[in-house]
Amino acid sequence: MFARLVRATALALGMPRMRQAYVPQPVVDRSAADLRAYIDGNDPVSHRPFMQEVIDGLIRPLDESDLQGQSFERTTPRLLEPDSEEHLHRLFEENHWTDCLPITLPTEARVNAMLKGTSHSADEVVGRLRPADLREFWEFTVEKVAVNAVMAGARPGYFPVILALAASGVTARSSSTNSFATISVINGPIRHEIDMSSGIGVMGPYNHANATIGRAFGLLSQNLQGGSVPGETYMGSLGNWYAYTAALPEAEERSPWRPLHVQQGFKPTDSVATVFFGGWYTHAGYGPRATWQQKMRHCLAAVEQYSPPLLVIDPIAARGFSDLGFDTKEKLIEWCADNGRLTAREYWDNQWIQYLMRPRAVAGVEPFASRLKAAPDELIRIFEPADIHIVVAGGETQGTWKMISGALRGTVSIDKWR
Repeated sequence: MFARLVRATALALGMPRMRQAYVPQPVVDRSAADLRAYIDGNDPVSHRPFMQEVIDGLIRPLDESDLQGQSFERTTPRLLEPDSEEHLHRLFEENHWTDCLPITLPTEARVNAMLKGTSHSADEVVGRLRPADLREFWEFTVEKVAVNAVMAGARPGYFPVILALAASGVTARSSSTNSFATISVINGPIRHEIDMSSGIGVMGPYNHANATIGRAFGLLSQNLQGGSVPGETYMGSLGNWYAYTAALPEAEERSPWRPLHVQQGFKPTDSVATVFFGGWYTHAGYGPRATWQQKMRHCLAAVEQYSPPLLVIDPIAARGFSDLGFDTKEKLIEWCADNGRLTAREYWDNQWIQYLMRPRAVAGVEPFASRLKAAPDELIRIFEPADIHIVVAGGETQGTWKMISGALRGTVSIDKWR
């Protein structure tokens, strides 16, 4: 499955003749004997002995074609040739410019109308995005973002929010095999100005602003970072429904706690977008009922320990926690950090913990160094309080909460993009 990806990556990096060798998959949870057999066996792509492929790749002299490299024209045309609406819709689909749902065709008039939603010039650079670390960054302008906002069906009033998300530098179309998604939380007065809903169905397809802002973030990510094509620039094994439209406003007025953006150092009157990278797991519960502590501990123990939780809590449940003495988000977060525990053996038996955290532990960086020193059966904390975040939202028809994979990756001023 990775052969096509590696070839496409080599081409994008200007090395189309880069020598490549492959071992079979999977490699996780395989015995030493199985892994040795991979090395001693054949390359599954070329069907030649794997080690011979490696040796040949290292010692075979470079020829003229190898030395030529590759260069690309990075610009794209501003306008497409005129055509029928039916043909243009098909063109967008065939070129993977859509999220496989119908779009609003971005005519020049519609894009110009969207640009009226901001005081920034159309040719101003907003930011850079890429689908994976081994890909180059693509730079894009306000007008490019407007094109994708139109496609998503957004209105000009939403445009400052969409620009802020685009400026975060976090893609909503990560190519990770783990099928991550990006979840955005909107705070401040703009929630009311554009009629976002923090009530019933807040995380579902029930509000125009919520849905189209999240969709626009996804569309601009795939189109302005160089694509999101399965097998080439997208390798998420299972995919993720959160990637369709995952933007929600916090119910600040119905919360017993400080809103998220104020926790991050902004004023209550600031309009802010906060971006979380994850969406890999979702747990849910009711509460706080008599057994809420056991339920929460079970959920915390079941999360992927490299991706901290974002808790979205209905105001009913938030007030219930406040009545129990958790009168700030910080107190409930501290409880979660203290009660989210695994044995050291379970914690380190995770490929991403080994890949991401073990080098820090070996270098002496805390708290990872102490976790590495723990005895195999010792219970250790999975997360620190700074890793965990809480957002209050929901329609108060049920005292529920969701625990979603979500590492905070950026907080961006929306007011800057008005």
